Formats: sequence, C-alpha cells, structure tokens
Amino acid sequence: MPKLLPDILAPNLHVIFCGINPGFSAAEAGHHFLNRSNRFWRVLHLSGLTPHQIEPENDRSILQYGYGLTTAVARPTRRAAELSRGEFEPARTALEGKVRHMRPYAIAFLGKRAYAEMTAEKSIRWGLQSTPFAETQAWVMPNPSGLNRGFSLDALVAAFREMRVMIESEIRSDQVLTATRPTNA
Repeated sequence: MPKLLPDILAPNLHVIFCGINPGFSAAEAGHHFLNRSNRFWRVLHLSGLTPHQIEPENDRSILQYGYGLTTAVARPTRRAAELSRGEFEPARTALEGKVRHMRPYAIAFLGKRAYAEMTAEKSIRWGLQSTPFAETQAWVMPNPSGLNRGFSLDALVAAFREMRVMIESEIRSDQVLTATRPTNA
C-alpha cells in the first residue's frame, strides 16, 4: 500500500489549497508539490501569497502565512487520470468534514476536475464559485502542475493574485466590521 501524504491544516486559515490527489513521489517523501516541474510554490510567491518561494521540503511553513494544503482524494497515483469515479464519493464526505472542522475563509480547488467531482457541478468557470463547498467560499484555480501547459506562468500568477486580493480585502472588511460592532453589556 502506498504511503499517504499528510494534510497541512490548522483552524481558521485564509485558504486551504486542494489538489486532486498526490503523486507517488510527493507521498513517499511526505511533501506537497515536490515535483520541480510543478509551479505551485513559485506561483504562490509571485502572486504575493507568500513573501518568498517556499521549498517543497518546507511545505509546513505555509501555515504561518494563513494557508493550508490537502487533496480531494488521498490515494497517490502517477497521474490523476488513474483515479476512478468511485473514489470521489467517500473522498467528498471526508473533505467536507475537514473543511467544516477547520473553518477556513476559502477553499481553492486546483483544477476543475477536483471541484467537479466534489460537487457534481457540470458547468464550472475559473475563479470564485457561486456555490460554497461545505459552507465555505469556493474557488477553482488553474492547476499549476507541470503537466498543465494550458496556462502560462503569467496566467497562473494573475489568477492566484486575483484570488489573494479579493480574499484579503474581504477578510479586512470582516475584521473592521467585527471590531466596530457594539458588544452587549
């Protein structure tokens, strides 16, 4: 049985990034987005989500910036296409439980397939979704995998920057509203 890749989660994060499933090498090493062809860590930095590019071996440090990592399906594969449709139903229940327990501000699915399989949505656009996932704001972001060449580095950075700017603005607004609410004496 292949080794499983542990989640990197904490309560009340800004965003949980959710890949479809881990690759074998990432699961074996115990680090997310380990493959050097994957642009995830570079995109996070270039879009302003992290102040420097995190090395995959230091993936747990993402928590200090308010972000977490998980996968829709825990089973590692060489390619996500190896996953069967039957693996997504129990995975959805598990993911919903994690998200409800951790209460992030948003969840960002990396690629349309992960979100589609978790929600049964047929027509999915990039960006903020109109339907929350597990009572949490849901985003669908282009997958930064090195296998996904449909998006240039610049396009990935722009998409992640848009999400960052919107979420940071909403979080600041929520904090201002909370701070200005009168307390009941």
